[in-house]
Order: sequence, then C-alpha cells, then structure tokens
Amino acid sequence: MARHFIGIDVGTGSARAGIFDRDGAMVAKAKRDIALFRDEPDIAEQSSGDIWRAVCASVREALATGGLQADDIAGIGFDATCSLVVLGAGGAPLPVGTSGDPERNIIVWMDHRALGQAQRINRTGHSVLGYVGGTISPEMETPKLLWLKENLPETYGSAWQFLDLADFLTWRATGSLARSVCTVTCKWTYLAHERRWDAGYFREIGLGDLADDGFSRIGTEIVDPGQPLGAGLTAEAARELGLNPGTPVAAGLIDAHAGGVGSVGGQGGDGSVLTRMAYVFGTSACTMMSSTDPLFIPGVWGPYYSAMVPGLWLSEGGQSAAGAAIDHLIALHPASQEAAAKAGAARQSPPEWLADEAVKASTSLSDAAHLAGHLHVVPDFLGNRAPFANPHARGVIAGLGMERDLRSLVSLYVAGLLGLGYGLRQIVAASRKRGAAIDAIALSGGAGEHPLVRQLIADATGIPVLASRESDPVLLGSAMLGAVASGACGSLQEAMARMSASGDCYRPATGDAADLHERRFRAFGALQKTAFSL
Repeated sequence: MARHFIGIDVGTGSARAGIFDRDGAMVAKAKRDIALFRDEPDIAEQSSGDIWRAVCASVREALATGGLQADDIAGIGFDATCSLVVLGAGGAPLPVGTSGDPERNIIVWMDHRALGQAQRINRTGHSVLGYVGGTISPEMETPKLLWLKENLPETYGSAWQFLDLADFLTWRATGSLARSVCTVTCKWTYLAHERRWDAGYFREIGLGDLADDGFSRIGTEIVDPGQPLGAGLTAEAARELGLNPGTPVAAGLIDAHAGGVGSVGGQGGDGSVLTRMAYVFGTSACTMMSSTDPLFIPGVWGPYYSAMVPGLWLSEGGQSAAGAAIDHLIALHPASQEAAAKAGAARQSPPEWLADEAVKASTSLSDAAHLAGHLHVVPDFLGNRAPFANPHARGVIAGLGMERDLRSLVSLYVAGLLGLGYGLRQIVAASRKRGAAIDAIALSGGAGEHPLVRQLIADATGIPVLASRESDPVLLGSAMLGAVASGACGSLQEAMARMSASGDCYRPATGDAADLHERRFRAFGALQKTAFSL
C-alpha cells in the first residue's frame, strides 16, 4: 500500500523534492539548481523548461535515495515562488524580456520592472486594493501583466495562458488548468471570499481584454489547496518523474505558504494555529497569520480568504530581501572572500560559518547581540514589503569604521540579523494594532535553521520563536497537500495536526538584554525614517 507523499518546492535558486511518511517524517530529499537570469538590477527571469527538468531529476534522486518505488507514492504536492509563467499556443514558452529568448518565459517574483505600472494601479484607489493591504506591489502579477502588454505586445497578445509558477507545475503534471486559490488570491487580485474576479478592476487598470474573454487566460477554475487535479499524473509526466500515471496531484501553494502550513500546524486542534505567526525565512521572508475574521492591516497583504488554510483568512507580510540581504551584507565586506574560504573548508555556507563564529565569541545566544556594537542595519535593499509597502525604500548601514577583519564581518552579520528582527517586530506591531492575536512566531526556511538566528529573532521581536520538529517545513507543507489529494487526510487542517509538530522554543531575552534591543529598535526606526525621507 502506498504510504508516502512527495512535496516538491521550487524556490528562487533550486528545485527540491522531499518524501515523507504518514506521520510527517522525512524519508529522503534531493535538490537541483535552477538558472536565474539577471541582465539588469530590476530584471529577474527563469525558464519553465529548466525548472521542470530540475523537478524531475530531484524526484528521481529522492526516490533512489529513499529506496522507494513508484508504487510507494500515494500523492504529490507542489509549491513555488509567486513568479509569472507565460505560455503560447500548445504550451510553448514565450519570451518575457528583451533577450527575445523564448526559454526565458518566467518573470521572477523579485523582478521589479513593473514598478511604474504598480504606481499607476495604486493611484486608481480601486476597492480591490483593499485586499492587498491597500497598495499593490510590483512583485504581484497584474503590474507585470500590464508591463508585458505595454512593452512586449507580441508576447502578451499571443499568450495562451498566464500562470503562477505553482499552477504551471500542476498543469505540467496533470494537464489541468485549475488555479489554486492561494496563488490567484494572493498575487492576482482574485476575490476568493466572493469567488470571482473583479472585471471593473482589470478594465480600469488597462487589462480589460482579460475580462472580455472571461478570464480564460488567467484562470476560470479556482480550487482550494490540496484538491486533487485532473486524473492525476499524465502518462508523460509520470514517465519523466519516474512515478505512476494517475498518482494524485494536489492544487499547490506559494512556497512561503507551504512553509506556513508545515510550521504552524501540529498544535493539537486547540485553535492555537490562529495565534502563531508563521515566518518563512529564505531568500526573502514572508509572514503569515490566519484569523477567523478578515483583518485589514495597512501595508500587510490581504486579507485573503482560504489562501493558506481553507476557511480562514490570511494576512501576509514580509521582507523582500532577507537571506538575500544577509548575503549582500557579507559580500560588501572586505573579509568576505576570507570568510567564504573558511566556510567552504568547513562545508558550510558563509552565513552558517559566521553564525558559529558569533556563538564562539559570546557567552550565550542572546549575548551575541552585543557583537553588533555600533553597527546598525536597515536591510530594505529591495524595498520595504511590509508594513510600509514602500518599494522605493533602500538599505542603510550605520556605524561603519575602517575595520577589515573577520571579527568586524561577524559584527556586520549580527547587525543584519537584528535588522531583520526589528523589521519583523514592526510587522507584528502593525498586525496587533488591527486586532491580530500573536503569541509566538513559527519560524521556518533555510536561512532560519541556525539556533543563533532563531534566538536573535526572538530577542529582537520580544516574542517566543518556535522551531518546527521537521527541519524542512516547506517541503512538509507540500507533502501535506499530497496527503489531502490522495485521501489519506480528510482536510488540510487534519494533515497539519497529524503530520507536523513544534520543536524547540526560543524565548526572548529579559532584563538588560531586552533593554539593549529597545534602544537598538529605536535607532532602527530613526534610520529607516531618515532613509524614507531622502
């Protein structure tokens, strides 16, 4: 009897497959890198063909590593970044940039080419914007669609389908064009609580043609995450993945939302899922919070109905650069190459190695905050996603001296982590002001695995941080979708309760250590305000 589920996660830099048993324990996983094209600072493109090949290779390797066969797999779930995939007739890729290369048919989530279009949309003040925190982001899909229409009319006009990346993957696997409520509600302005697109919005912003054809190019069948699609895997997809035709495939999730599902569940059905904010810390960082009633929080995306957990409203915030901000900080320092060499010798990433060095230089995890010294970092290098919804914001580094050694790099690294924590603290405060009950942060994501990171986030926010029992809750969240699609779990809530659980709890510092963070938080706000005014 098939007793395992595959979760497939497509992030910014890689595609990964994880295989889990019915209790949520990981059996095997594998990863393949994917290409990212950055011709200009605001441009980021990928290839759907490259991504699908990486997905297939990852699944095959995970099966081999786990010693499993196709008959062992009961269901499959996908998650992916909220990137825009453009397909022409017959599903052929179409170019989305000036390269003219049709293989580069994805505008990646972090691409900010549509900044002007987003500003024009926001000036309309349309009521739909009330469900994206009042301000649409250039990371979302309607500004990108408008950019395509205005700058690449041939691509736009000949496109057969525009899909979020997670929906592309489920289409490629099953042939079903059904879209997930998660993707179209969070990134395309679908009004899930009313089960409709707002045709007036599309006409007002200049995309009336999408409404005129009944929204057939962006989705006419919208389903809840976890719902089985089509007849399962097609024969072609099954052959490529090394699985059986007909294996159930679930409607997917955005990657951060899969991390939310995989990390905030397992609380025993006592309703506590509603009081934990998920913080998915990867290249970017997303915050997600469920509520029984809609919460309208300025600068925080949503409220989105059923976008993560069916039947609950979702409020989504985050930081456009998180892990990427730390990488950028490290690269700026004169000792970055020396640190990279030492990290490589230890078979670690530079942030991991720096975290270990910070721990060695401290009497406790909380004590490491003192290493930041006079350094202060506002890590808004790609703008401020929440709670200020300011894509023009930029990073600030204050307190730099002439130091060039590894010790000063450790200090900069710690200051960067604290800056991310203080930004998260602002999101929590904005959410609480509008009635959100948040008693803990459920942290997941590759950039948040080190104990130092978890403790400093707890200290900077003043809120306990819960680590998931499973080391990779994003993959687990996708596997839960597969469990629901297969019928092994009757609902996503049941899968969350059965397959996930909290692990270690990192409690915030008290006394003098807490006072240090109060002072640094005030300095953070002052620097940020100064940068906003320039």
